[in-house]
Amino acid sequence: MSQPAAIEAIGLDLTFETGDGAIQALRDVTLGIGKGEFVSFIGPSGCGKTTFLRVVAGLERPTGGEVRVNGMSPDEARRDRAYGYVFQEAGLYPWRTIAGNVRLPLEIMGYSRSEMADRVNRVLELVELSGFENKHPWQLSGGMQQRASIARALAFDADILLMDEPFGALDEIVRDHLNEQLLRLWDHTGKTIGFVTHSIPEAVYLSTRIVVMSPRPGRITDIIENPLPRERPLDIRDTPEFLEVAQRVRKGLRAGQSYED
Repeated sequence: MSQPAAIEAIGLDLTFETGDGAIQALRDVTLGIGKGEFVSFIGPSGCGKTTFLRVVAGLERPTGGEVRVNGMSPDEARRDRAYGYVFQEAGLYPWRTIAGNVRLPLEIMGYSRSEMADRVNRVLELVELSGFENKHPWQLSGGMQQRASIARALAFDADILLMDEPFGALDEIVRDHLNEQLLRLWDHTGKTIGFVTHSIPEAVYLSTRIVVMSPRPGRITDIIENPLPRERPLDIRDTPEFLEVAQRVRKGLRAGQSYED
């Protein structure tokens, strides 16, 4: 990886203590993500992909190893507003308008009214929600709510976007549309994106690299460079090149599931 690292993990371990004993969620995870990359994490439930994202965001504390975000610790990166985080659920406040939800982190950070208005208008345009500023979440479809959640994460213009299965609960047609929008947004902004998914086609369609993970303990079993061009119409999924990458991801998942310590 020739680009400077936006996210760097070295020998990352994380063990949770439970009433039934210790559970090792991550073991010896080493990974660098360059600035401007789109890296997807895929694997079965319990493989540590969401846990890894949470460690990067400072929401979980590793029990071993190190992670740096733009050269800083996760706590320093949070204070520096280095990343935005998009959760599986949109998490919008129903009593706030869409603009009000997107504006919330800016209010907390003390931005001026004019700066907040400019940023909210800009990010809503990016996610194609201009004209819905005064609607409430319950007036929008699930896909539109998730786009508003992405806009909120983009509002303070962080370099890094961490996305934890943001489209997992949506139907396939809406998901395809949002995948296309996300690629356009990534191309427009040049942000570094870490994206968790259970979907092989989604991982291959979106990513510059795909990190395959396996459970018990969570570890990386393969890192796949994606040779597809950056501009990707949806029908690229029918090409031999796409299917070849998807098959390698599938093989990596099968190999990881048959792994025995």
